[in-house]
Amino acid sequence: MSQPAQSISETAPTSLQEQIAEAVRNQAVPISQLLRLMSALDADESANENLRLQLRARIGRPLSA
Repeated sequence: MSQPAQSISETAPTSLQEQIAEAVRNQAVPISQLLRLMSALDADESANENLRLQLRARIGRPLSA
C-alpha cells in the first residue's frame, strides 16, 4: 500500500548551516546545489567564515576524493 509522506523537516535540513554541513558530507550533491548554497551564504551577513571555507573546499574537491 502507500506510505505516509515525510514532512519537510524530516527530509531536509532547515538552517543554512545544516544544509551546508550535509552538502559537505554528501558527495552526491551536484555542483549547482553547492553554488546555490554558496550564493545564499554570501548573502547572509552573519555567516560563519568557517562554513564558507568548508563549502569552497567541497566545491573544489575532485569527485574521486
